[in-house]
Amino acid sequence: MSNQSFLADVNEMFDVAATRCDLPEGLAEKIKVCNATYVTRFGVRLRGRMHTFTGWRAVHSTHSRPAKGGIRFAPDADQDEVEALAALMTYKCALVRLPFGGSKGALKIDPADWNETELEKITRRFAQELMAHEFLSSATNVPAPDMGTGELNMMWIADEYRRARPQDINALGCVTGKPVGGGGIEGRTEATGRGVQYAIREFFRHPADRARAGFQSETLAGLACVVQGLGNVGFHAAKFLSQEDGVRIVTVIERTGVVRNPDGLDIDALKAHLVQTGSVEGFAGGAVSLPDMGALGDECDILIPAAAEGAITAENAAAIKAALIVEAANGPTTKAADTILRQAGKIILPDLFANAGGVVVSYFEWVKNLSHIPFGLMERRLEEDEHRLLARSLEQMTGRDFPSEHAGFLEARSEIALVRSGLDDIMRAAYRRMSALWNRPDGAYPDLRTAAYVLAIDEVAQAYKAIGL
Repeated sequence: MSNQSFLADVNEMFDVAATRCDLPEGLAEKIKVCNATYVTRFGVRLRGRMHTFTGWRAVHSTHSRPAKGGIRFAPDADQDEVEALAALMTYKCALVRLPFGGSKGALKIDPADWNETELEKITRRFAQELMAHEFLSSATNVPAPDMGTGELNMMWIADEYRRARPQDINALGCVTGKPVGGGGIEGRTEATGRGVQYAIREFFRHPADRARAGFQSETLAGLACVVQGLGNVGFHAAKFLSQEDGVRIVTVIERTGVVRNPDGLDIDALKAHLVQTGSVEGFAGGAVSLPDMGALGDECDILIPAAAEGAITAENAAAIKAALIVEAANGPTTKAADTILRQAGKIILPDLFANAGGVVVSYFEWVKNLSHIPFGLMERRLEEDEHRLLARSLEQMTGRDFPSEHAGFLEARSEIALVRSGLDDIMRAAYRRMSALWNRPDGAYPDLRTAAYVLAIDEVAQAYKAIGL
């Protein structure tokens, strides 16, 4: 039984895929290793005394710049985890063909221990350390929110950078995931969960692929789903799947307990209860029981692990009944568990693909910040005029009024509509490339994870080849 680290798991998955890539000698090792990791220990005076905090920023690859990846605040953060997450960011960005290298950061802290004013001081001090060592700028290294952080943390970092470097016209692009009013973009908060929805939809559009998991129909309506973690990602994925696709969220697994309802949980109500009380205890819309990771084995069609890494292990993998596992979290399945699940015929939409929505929309925000122009500004009214002209022409030709139910066609596309369209397009294209490898007649790519890694490795290798390495 393997108890190897998160980073070792990621590297082993890389090694399995790399054997299927035609790489010059030594290049696989160059792609795999983390380029640099900065460790900082800084002090902040709070509550009448000095507190020392430890933080990390790892840059896994600079084959393309800037390096991109979130910053998490977590009491159990460590360097191994940060380097593993940075590697996943490299492969994720390469898979969906974004012009980013991979990076990741963390601060060993429990945000619940500090009030907002204290967190602002800590976050700004961390930003100063990152700036001082060139681990923060729109051109070299661009963080985003992760576990324990959000748009407010990103705004503090952006403001600190702007103050330190007022001459940098692209200062707002030093981070993504900012509030819309602070240079962010609509749809960023929902992006990873929305991407999970688009990933599942695209899987179901491929008859041969869904048949491997035992699904005959393209429709998602009525399917049962278990979601582990109702944070930002799990909440939005569950909300969109249940409200827009008719999926029944039958189980939600949270650190404070498990909630079940075979008819489907009201995700908005459950989230509101969780925010208000800090626990699932007392929720009236389902049966609540004590925390139990065994609920991953509840009867369902789709399992979405959307919390921390290592949720599915060799100890619980065999009990999982879901035919389709969608990795909304980073590294939720250990290498040992992955082997067990594949041998059991389970289909996994890997994290490199399934949770790429966040970095895709971060890319849109970064482009918006660097272009200094809102999405759709130049063409919005022209598009609206063209649509109205087409509608009038149809009315004249047919003698009928344009259908009121299609009135949205007459309006120009909003920023969030453009963001969702771009995200959907990127997710669809990435899945098609993965599926093509997975379905090769020679069976050289036995699962979607291997296909995803091979595609990512090839993208990075081509980037190195282009610059003569």
